[in-house]
Amino acid sequence: MANEFVMPKLGLTMEEGTILQWLVDDGAPVQAGVPVMLIETDKVESEVESPGAGRLHRLGAEGDTFACGAVVGYLLGEGETAPTAAAGPATATPATLGAAAPVASPAPASSNGVSPGPGGDGRRLFVSPNARRIAAERNIELSTVRGTGPQGRIVSEDLENVAPRAASPLPAAPAIVAPRPGSAQSLVPATVSARQLADLLGVDLQVVPPDPLDGYVTREAVARYVRARLQQDVPVPQREHGAVAPSSQTPTAVRRMSGMRGTIAKRMHASLQEMAQLTLTMDAAMDAVVADRERRRAEGQAPAYTDYVIAAVASALRQHPRVNAQVTAEGIAELPEIHVGLAVALDEGLVVPVVRNADRLSLEAIAATTARLAAAARSGSLSLDELEGGTFSVSALGMFGVDAFTPVINPPNAAILGVGRIRDELVLVDGAIEVRKRLTLSLTWDHRVFDGAPAAAFCKSIVDGLAQPSA
Repeated sequence: MANEFVMPKLGLTMEEGTILQWLVDDGAPVQAGVPVMLIETDKVESEVESPGAGRLHRLGAEGDTFACGAVVGYLLGEGETAPTAAAGPATATPATLGAAAPVASPAPASSNGVSPGPGGDGRRLFVSPNARRIAAERNIELSTVRGTGPQGRIVSEDLENVAPRAASPLPAAPAIVAPRPGSAQSLVPATVSARQLADLLGVDLQVVPPDPLDGYVTREAVARYVRARLQQDVPVPQREHGAVAPSSQTPTAVRRMSGMRGTIAKRMHASLQEMAQLTLTMDAAMDAVVADRERRRAEGQAPAYTDYVIAAVASALRQHPRVNAQVTAEGIAELPEIHVGLAVALDEGLVVPVVRNADRLSLEAIAATTARLAAAARSGSLSLDELEGGTFSVSALGMFGVDAFTPVINPPNAAILGVGRIRDELVLVDGAIEVRKRLTLSLTWDHRVFDGAPAAAFCKSIVDGLAQPSA
């Protein structure tokens, strides 16, 4: 009997995964524990190993997105054939509704499933999602780039001084035509996002230049093709049944909310829908923190201001255990361990790596941990373990000149703290005007878990901790 090969659930918050690359040829024999495909979740890229031995029958194509548990292929025994019906990708397009996405033949691969590198040397490219986006926007040939990330992974910094490749020649007009009924549109090797954008704009995928490396049409290729045609005054036709609303403007780009961006959208919307969120603000005196940091800087080590906030938050969570909680089916669960998440902004979205057992760490240890996590986040090398298990989150926008804002709770946490900029304020002290350092803390909490008075008391404990950073 054929064994199902499914999209794994790699973390508690993972709902779907996108196949970035098959590492084994269709029909090739595999053994248990051998990496079979590279997938992208809302947080990380990860290799998926074969759960058993057999001959691989692939269903999903590279670029297809599947829900966790959905069948993406089969492991067949001697003489076995794959079932005829299979679940399609989680994000279906008109070309794939009601059936699995057609598996188009990619560029030649070596016998071990490794995509050819420059000159066909068999080198498989490890590329962070942000680096892929930058390469597509700047038309950079990734196979010519040497990666400096973990295991030779190509990260954004590696593309800074790379020249773009020469643009592919555009086919002659008429270039943009609406898909013809019964055409081979669905058979064109293309990613799911490329099919969706082509369907939205009424573009025939057959006339869009594919990627020269793997032969697939990408979303960026469709957008680049449309922009080039518009510059040549070739109009983009509207479909008869109006999938595109009449507008006086043509979008310069259409970004599908998938992967990290899609997960952020869904989680934040669900957070606001399912919780009773309120926000209070409170000013904190930062003179002692500024002085302590200057002293440490003179000694050769200077924690970031956010590190002081995390230390104060961890101490306050220990004093107010009801804040270190989450809502479960059984009720409000107070959690014994304090793990503070730090929001890190990336070009493609936001990740929240976790400082574990923050209440047991010194300020120096917190600073070392946040520096390591932030660097790993920006290089795309965070592990799932570093992204899960947070019991409270801290989000700072002070570096952008923001005084106060309304942060949205990161489920399943019960609260989140927003941190504004440190500013100078004139205050009256014993009849004299003095300049003092202040910042505003914005605490958003779930009113189902605790009320306004406990929220204010918790925030006041953070303020008190910042007033005495060395205590």
